[in-house]
Amino acid sequence: MRTHHTRAARWQVVTRTVREESAAREHRADETATDAVPRTHLDAEGAARVATTLQALATPSRLLILSRLREGPCAATELAAEAGMEQSACSHQLRLLRNLGLVTGTHQGRSVVYALYGDHVAELLDQAVYHIEHLRLGLTDATD
Repeated sequence: MRTHHTRAARWQVVTRTVREESAAREHRADETATDAVPRTHLDAEGAARVATTLQALATPSRLLILSRLREGPCAATELAAEAGMEQSACSHQLRLLRNLGLVTGTHQGRSVVYALYGDHVAELLDQAVYHIEHLRLGLTDATD
């Protein structure tokens, strides 16, 4: 039961953060327009790779792991405890995330410390949470 409350509390923090970041995004709209990632056309192979990555994000346990890593690098044992998972299950999820290029693992002594592959992974997670919060709150990104 404690795991459920921990996860719920974590998502409350994430949704509160999304609201705050939404306001900040609106303020930075001009700056981000020049830094935006260029849109590219997907071919069948690229679409398959993107779909595989998005499927990896379709598991709550993986999202909790990525959310924690968004705060900074973390040892695998600590990640398992914070995500409310058994060590073996967490290691399995981390291996999948690493194979998809979403996280990196560095050996430090007898531990492996994981981190997000880059800022773009954090942005991908932020955008997904931002979208869900927008839907929940009934907001749109209408431009005038």
